[in-house]
Formats: sequence, structure tokens, C-alpha cells
Amino acid sequence: MQTTDTHSPDVPSIELTSELETLANKFKALGDPNRLRLVFQLLGAGPGQNVGQTACCCDVDLSVVSRHLSVLHQAGIIIREKRGKEVVYRIDQKNLPSALRSLAEAIESCCQTPPQTMEQEK
Repeated sequence: MQTTDTHSPDVPSIELTSELETLANKFKALGDPNRLRLVFQLLGAGPGQNVGQTACCCDVDLSVVSRHLSVLHQAGIIIREKRGKEVVYRIDQKNLPSALRSLAEAIESCCQTPPQTMEQEK
């Protein structure tokens, strides 16, 4: 089902409802401080980290870290790979930047004119 933004023709929009839901799920996943800490931990992890290595950034139990990693994986923010007996997590370097870029482009497109200050409006 496609939706159209009729009030602002200059703003590029994400047209499919499923794409909006996907983007919303990413931001919901990033909305938790511990999950955001995990993302930053994984950003510096190179080829990835297991749950125990990733957990060093959060003051919560491993089971909670594991659940947070699952939420981030379901939202398409991180990739989970089985390496032998352990699972290694890393940032999805294609999916996450793409979602953030599309939001940034929409903001930049709609905000080409600098906003007026309250003094300018008077």
C-alpha cells in the first residue's frame, strides 16, 4: 500500500508503509540507552564480538544483553553470525547507514531554507 505526502511536494518521502514501519522499528530499537551503548560498542569491534565481549559496555546481566542484541538484530541494525560454537555480532554496515541517510536526506530536503527566529517573525 502506497502513501503519498500531498502537503509538501518538495520533500522526498518513503512511499511504502512497510518502509516506514521498518524505519520506525530501527529507531525504537535505538531508543533504549543500553541498546545504543551496545551499538557503539559494536561500532569499534571490527569483525564482531560475542555476547560476553559486547556486554562489557553495559551494567546489566548477560541475558539482558542477549535480549537487547536480539532486538537490534530483528530491527536490522546488527548482523548475527554463528562461528563455531559462539555467535558473533557486528553492525550491519549496509542497512543502518542507509536508513539513517534516508532520514537525513528527507530532513535536509525539507529544511533548505533556514528556519526563522522568533525575532525575524515579528
